[in-house]
Amino acid sequence: MIRDPVAVRCAAGGASAAWLAALLALGPGTALAHAFPERAEPRVGSVIRTTPARVAIWFDGDLEPAFSTLSVADAGGRRVDKGDGAVAPANHRLLQASLPPLAPGTYKVTWRVLAVDGHRTEGDFTFTLRPAE
Repeated sequence: MIRDPVAVRCAAGGASAAWLAALLALGPGTALAHAFPERAEPRVGSVIRTTPARVAIWFDGDLEPAFSTLSVADAGGRRVDKGDGAVAPANHRLLQASLPPLAPGTYKVTWRVLAVDGHRTEGDFTFTLRPAE
């Protein structure tokens, strides 16, 4: 299973890169007690030319909708998503937020989730919107 290099931290403390690498090396057949991101759209660190309709992160375990959030901020720290960041009703492994048209710039996606087993994880990543040429 290929995973995006989303910055991931356990709510109880910062996870070292070695710890995270060890967890990922265990592979998908290993039962993990946390929900970790599998992929994101836009992709982590990507440069895109048009505003996506939404930011979406797929996780490897079900999330508790009432305790899972996603937000998108511009370089100045101002929130730019439509305020609807939440677990998708039809897929409790999908966290998403709608976006309005965005100006060119770098945007930070921040997420905090509670897995159905009660473990919290959080992280962030950026993507850059460049003007169409």
